[in-house]
Amino acid sequence: MAASLLETPVRAKPKAATIPASVLAQNRGSHYYEMDMDALRRLPTADGTTLGYRLRRQGATPRRTIVLLHGMASNMTRWSEFIEQTTLKESWDILCPDLRGHGESFARAGLDMDSWCRDLLTLLDAEGCDRAVLIGHSLGAQVAVHFAARHPARVQGLALIDPVFHQALRGTMRTVNLARPVIRALVAVIFLLNRLGLRRRRIPGRDLRKMDEATRAKLLQAGKQEEMVELYSSPWEDLKFFPVGSYLQELLEMIRPLPELARIRAPILALLSTGITYTDPQITRALLAENPGTKIVTIDAYHWPLTENPVQVRTAIEAWCGQLQP
Repeated sequence: MAASLLETPVRAKPKAATIPASVLAQNRGSHYYEMDMDALRRLPTADGTTLGYRLRRQGATPRRTIVLLHGMASNMTRWSEFIEQTTLKESWDILCPDLRGHGESFARAGLDMDSWCRDLLTLLDAEGCDRAVLIGHSLGAQVAVHFAARHPARVQGLALIDPVFHQALRGTMRTVNLARPVIRALVAVIFLLNRLGLRRRRIPGRDLRKMDEATRAKLLQAGKQEEMVELYSSPWEDLKFFPVGSYLQELLEMIRPLPELARIRAPILALLSTGITYTDPQITRALLAENPGTKIVTIDAYHWPLTENPVQVRTAIEAWCGQLQP
């Protein structure tokens, strides 16, 4: 996920930190950020929502397909650096959508696993993709697992970056789980206010590629990890670019129990960050191991490996995809 109250790393300290204004400024931008892909495509759905996505395909004939699924309160620009630098684009088609409710697929309601899985199936059908490898970060990992359980014939493999298991919740996430009835009631109140016209009229765009590059250059390379954690773990920063009701809906979906991985027939790559605290790492590893086809790789990061350690993430995914059977 881009940044949320779910992500409170072990090494973060509760002290004030000064985040350079230049880093915060890079958080704003158009969703039309230049990506190494085709022009933005739009696909209307049966319920009236329009899905925005990009596809990188060489020629008119579909090849094996990778689908990149972003995290909570995020958008497709989170993957633009990966797409630009990966060698996978030489032999794979790459489909990168904004999930319903995000970026160019903006919607305020219906943000749940049923809708996201239905949307993903619609996208695959529209682009003539019979099977795909789903690569998801955080919320995107949750969507990937739910989709694989519902549509096993359409999934060639799963690469899950920091998936969240309900059984492993702890700390803030356990508190959120206990507060589910209150959160649902709050969402209902927000939707009522929205219908009455009380809502933000404009949600600014968010260029996460620019934000990530600025963060590495001005914070991480300068040894300012605490400032980076403060920025990326702030729900208030997310809410500048995301409706409150949408955020709360996604919070509930993040803690929704996942299907048993033993039911998933596709091979699984799990990339787990070292600094995560809202789930128990031992329980998480045990649950992943229930599927004998799971490979676990540890990434030196808090919870934002695509920002903090993009090379390690990319090389692990490329090596794993290279071993998949067509």
